[in-house]
Amino acid sequence: MKTHHPFRGLGIALVTPFDGNGHVDMAALARLTNYQIENQANFLCVLGTTSESPTLSTNEKDLIVKTVLRVNQGRLPVLLGCGGNNTKAVVGEIEQKDFTGIDGILSVCPYYNKPSQEGLYQHFKAIAEASPVPVVLYNVPGRTGVNLHWETTIRLANDCENIVAIKEASGDLEQVDNIIKHKPAGFDVLSGDDALTFRMVAGGAAGAISVIGNALPKECSKMIQHQFRGEMEAARKIHHQFHDLYALLFVDGNPAGVKALLSEMGFIQNVLRLPLVPTRISTQQQIAEIIKRLRL
Repeated sequence: MKTHHPFRGLGIALVTPFDGNGHVDMAALARLTNYQIENQANFLCVLGTTSESPTLSTNEKDLIVKTVLRVNQGRLPVLLGCGGNNTKAVVGEIEQKDFTGIDGILSVCPYYNKPSQEGLYQHFKAIAEASPVPVVLYNVPGRTGVNLHWETTIRLANDCENIVAIKEASGDLEQVDNIIKHKPAGFDVLSGDDALTFRMVAGGAAGAISVIGNALPKECSKMIQHQFRGEMEAARKIHHQFHDLYALLFVDGNPAGVKALLSEMGFIQNVLRLPLVPTRISTQQQIAEIIKRLRL
């Protein structure tokens, strides 16, 4: 029997706010976290790709997790990013982690070293065996250089009781359809691409781990809930409302786009850590125009 998990509906891939000196802005993070909780997000994803986690120190990561948990106070489930391309190191991190307040881990496909499908299977199987909490796979070949084939996803879902979902960001809707068609009961697919969330949920996905949701949690959550209730026209209206914004948020890379959006809305400073840089001025101007038009 598949392990029960709470990662359905709208999950937020939380950004890491930085101040003008490049330090983690914990006060802004606390405000942003509370904003998600009070505006219909269903769960929080901490230290994922959107957090700029490769640029964070171990101490900063610990403080970020503590800040989110302190603000959350158990109100929403928390999914913690925990992955890498060294299986032994990831397993060691899991074995030493204090999972108090953490409801699951999001583990990305190993990047750069491009393992085979068997290597991916063995990697995630080892993580599942080590993890005391449910595991959500994260397939994002545009970043990792390797695609977790749908057959391998289904094999993992069948063989590992606590592998409970996959964040699919391959952009391949046929692959997504195959996972949904062949998955065991209790295993879910989550959209990892905001522009495809409407279509993926319409096809049977259980929700999304969203970037744009950092700024628009209530609207994104409403779209998904409309779909769950079969209210497709209302959901489609929200999807089309933000169509232009989806592309702008990723044209200069993630999280540059959403940080520009959050900055325009007054939530955070528009600061990233190298090698990432802010969006081009032209992109920010277009984002600002959309915000003004939508009265956000």
